[in-house]
Amino acid sequence: MASIQEIQDEIVDEFSMFEDWMQRYEYMIDLGKSLPMIDDQFKTDDYIIKGCQSKVWVHADMKDGEIAFTADSDAIITKGIIAILIRAFSGQPPQAIIDADTSFIDEIGLKDHLSPTRANGLVSMIKQIKLYAVAYQTQLN
Repeated sequence: MASIQEIQDEIVDEFSMFEDWMQRYEYMIDLGKSLPMIDDQFKTDDYIIKGCQSKVWVHADMKDGEIAFTADSDAIITKGIIAILIRAFSGQPPQAIIDADTSFIDEIGLKDHLSPTRANGLVSMIKQIKLYAVAYQTQLN
C-alpha cells in the first residue's frame, strides 16, 4: 500500500496535467463518480459533515489496523472533493492519517478555486476524517 504522501503526490501530478480549472473540475467530477459508495444506512445526520454547503456523508470503518472510508454527496463538485480526500486517506492506519500533512490541497490549487463556503466545507471534511482517525487510534492504544 502506498503511503499517504505518495498518494498525495500522485494526485498533485494528475492535477498538474490539466491546463485550466475547467478541466480540473471535470476531473474532480469523474473522481466523484468512482467514489466508494456509502451504504444508505449511513446517510443520516450522524454521518453528515457539519459546515458543508452541500450534504456530505462520511463513514469510517477500521479493519486490520487500517481505516476504510466511504462517502457520498448531493453535489457533484463536492463529491469529487471528498473522493480526493478518501483516496488520500482510506486504507491507512489511524496514526498516519492523524500525522498527515494536507498541503497537497494547496498544491493542486483547490482552496483558491472554491467558493468560501466550499472551502470551509473542505476544511470540515478533513477535520472529520482526522477525528475518525483519532477515535480509532484511541481504541488501538
